[in-house]
Formats: sequence, structure tokens, C-alpha cells
Amino acid sequence: MDMQAPLADRMRPVSLSEFVGQEHLVGEGKILQTIIGQDIIPSMIFWGPPGSGKTTLARIIAKETSSEFVQISAVLSGVSDIREIVKRAKETRKMFGHKRTILFIDEIHRFNKAQQDSLLPHVEDGTLILIGATTENPSFEVIGALLSRTRVFVLTAIEPSDIAVIITSALKDTKRGFGKQRIKITNDQIIKIAEFSNGDARTALNLLETVVQIAPVRKARRVTKTLKRVQGDEVFITDEMLREAMQKSTLLYDKTGEEHYNTISAFIKSMRASAPDAAVYYLARMVEAGEDPLFIARRMVVFASEDIGMAQPTALVVANEVFRACETIGYPECAINLAHGVVYLSTAKKNRAAYDALRSAQDDVKRFGNLPIPLHLRNAPTKLMKDIGYGKGYEAYPEKGKSLLPEKLKGRRYYAGT
Repeated sequence: MDMQAPLADRMRPVSLSEFVGQEHLVGEGKILQTIIGQDIIPSMIFWGPPGSGKTTLARIIAKETSSEFVQISAVLSGVSDIREIVKRAKETRKMFGHKRTILFIDEIHRFNKAQQDSLLPHVEDGTLILIGATTENPSFEVIGALLSRTRVFVLTAIEPSDIAVIITSALKDTKRGFGKQRIKITNDQIIKIAEFSNGDARTALNLLETVVQIAPVRKARRVTKTLKRVQGDEVFITDEMLREAMQKSTLLYDKTGEEHYNTISAFIKSMRASAPDAAVYYLARMVEAGEDPLFIARRMVVFASEDIGMAQPTALVVANEVFRACETIGYPECAINLAHGVVYLSTAKKNRAAYDALRSAQDDVKRFGNLPIPLHLRNAPTKLMKDIGYGKGYEAYPEKGKSLLPEKLKGRRYYAGT
């Protein structure tokens, strides 16, 4: 094992027993486990998001069926590469009897029609067992003739709980992971990494590797069960280092601009508090300081939707017109337009229901990632998609209160109304 290779590559499962996630395909008695067990491998296409295990499953299938495995990328390969692979596959079959060659094509959706056509005769006569991987809908990206000769398996984003298992495995594995190091990491931190990865195991392992590399190290002494003293390095994962690795740390403003941001803050908070006198005063300070009128107007446009929202929807119209006036007129006269808008926004009724609904929904998106959209809400322009269940049971006008959210969020309320 090359320990210089990325952690995600080192920890790639080499058997179905190691594979985590995609239970609907590889679980006990499920389709992929069954066909591997029976050693009957059809050509297939794995359709799923990045990091869901498409490449890993292809390698496992090849290993557990003792097949020759050839991997190419559709971005870097062409018809000439396919010809060479076909030639070698025929030689392998001639030399070793009926030994199969599995051709794995990553990003198969990037192959054009001619390149896909070149695969057809070799897939049809069994020279190649094709496994294509794609993040795009194969109904649109794979030609019909090739699609009809393959089975499509849909992979889903890996659940955070499964990714947490993968992370824990990497921390414990002494041959491929960090098992020989003493990594001090909390369960909460593991969960944060799992949720941040958005269903992508590769992202999770890359993030874990990064945070281990930048985390502080200190010499530690501990007592084993046999009471022998053991000295070694301990790597402490701190929340600060985790945030840095996620590149989520908040950037600080330049201190020379502190008064600038203090003033715009007071300006916004005065309008929010329905205090037109204070809002106009802070507007005047910015105007006299030569603040860009478009900067002020942009903040007013945001304020119109964020703080007034559905209580007075015309506020957005007024704020946009103030912005337009500042664009066309400029200083000094556009200061009057700004004052007009500030008084209007300050005295308008306030309601943050739409803003709060957005933020609440965004929190769930960050927490749960791209949850599967209910099948009955999906568009189904192709037969394959209809067969999978897309659009089945769709109602244009469902009964009031019926949830159209993903299964995990059924019953969730974001918009509280005015």
C-alpha cells in the first residue's frame, strides 16, 4: 500500500463486505450482490452523484468475478483507445479461455455518439462487459442502442450516518488509514465532516486527511493496560482547525474600514426599527462621506425583501426604482432619491417570514444535503425514467396540506405566513 497516495484512494473498499452505503443495490439479497454471487455480470451503467461509489463498485465486481479490469476516462480517451482495449480483450479470452474483460468508462456521458457507437458490437458479442459511470441522466446522455444493451443502476448520495462509518474506519485502519496515529477527534466533529461532505465519501476522506495534516501535534505519554509507559504523538482535531479545513472561516473586514461598516449597520438597523429620523441621519453621514450611492441602494433592495417582504411587497419595487435612479442620475441629486426610499422603507410594515423561510430551508439543505426528490414530482420524458417510477402518482392540484418535500422533511414548515 502506497501511504503517499491520498487517503480516499487508500481507503477504497476492495470487497462488498467493506462497501458502505447503497444498501438497495449491495445489501443482503439485493441485485448487485446477487449477480456477483451468481457470476453473471451484464453490461451496466452506474448513475449517481460524485463520491457515491461508482468506481469502487466496478472494481469490486471485477475482483470478485476474477475479471480483467480496464479503466478509462471518457474525457481523455477515444475510439483508438477502445480498439486497443478490444484487441487485448480478445487476446485475453483466447489465452485464458472465457475470462471476461470489464471496461469501466468514467464519465461515459462525455463520449460522443460515434464513440458510443464504437462500443456497440463489442458489448453485444460479449468481448467487453461495459460498466459506465455518469453523474448525468443516461436517458439523455447515452445513445438508445447502448442503453438498451445495459442495465441502469441508480446510486444515491451516501447518508451522513454511513459516511461517519467510513470516517471512523479510516481513523481505525492501521494499514491504510490513521490507525497507527493517535487522532483525538470527537463524535460531533466526525458528524460535522459527514454532513459537510454532502453525500460524497471522497470529499469526507479528503477533508479528514486535510484536517489531520493541519491539526496541532503534541508529545503525549499514556499508561497501557500492562502499565508500560508509551510515548508518542497525539494529533488533536480542534473545531478551529476543522473550520479552516472546511474553508468556512469568516473573513474579517479591514480595520481601516470599520467606521464604514459601523455606519451601514446602524443605517440598516434604524430602518428595521422603523426609525426614519435615525435612518436618514446615517444616510446623510454616508452621502457626506462620499459613499457609493449604488452600495447604499443595493442594501436597500436587500432590506426590502429581507425585512419588509410580504407585509408590503411593493417595497421591493420602490427599492429597485431608487437603485435605478441612482444609476441614471448620480450625485448630488440621487441623494434625494435615496432619502425618499429610506423614509418609505423605514415606515413600511415589517415581516421576515419569507426571509426566515429561506434561511430555515437553507439550514436543512446544509444539514441533509441533496435529499432525493419524491419520484412523483420528477419529470419523466423517457421510458427509462417512467419505468424507474418518475412522475408516478403526480397530482397537479393535491389536497391542501399534502407535503411535497423529500421524505426526510415531510411535515416541515418553513413559511409561517404574514
